[in-house]
Amino acid sequence: MRDKTLMEIGINDAVTTCHESATSAGWWDGIDVFAPHVIPAKLCLVHSEISEAMEGDRKDLMDDHLPDRKMLEVELADAVIRIFDLAGACKLDLGGAVVEKMIYNKNRQDHKIENRQKPQGKKY
Repeated sequence: MRDKTLMEIGINDAVTTCHESATSAGWWDGIDVFAPHVIPAKLCLVHSEISEAMEGDRKDLMDDHLPDRKMLEVELADAVIRIFDLAGACKLDLGGAVVEKMIYNKNRQDHKIENRQKPQGKKY
């Protein structure tokens, strides 16, 4: 078993904070996270934040609620908050998964520049 990194501890602390905030605001009242429709609905809400970020970037908009920030930045923050909230509700070790996935991706052949530049390589 490996020691937890500061990054995963910080992510998991943020997961806890976001989920506690959503719970305190009543967003989870009477909701069973494992009911068949709940996770798909929450994922659609993440997707809606990403779509809003794309639209803000496409039109180079400032945010309505935080007018000193770009809409792209604020909507990405909303997406992260929703992801962290859902991870907290599902009791996921998101911090550990992020760290492990970054380590895995660092060594992936299909992520290496020379392989991405080949025909049929990942262009994006």
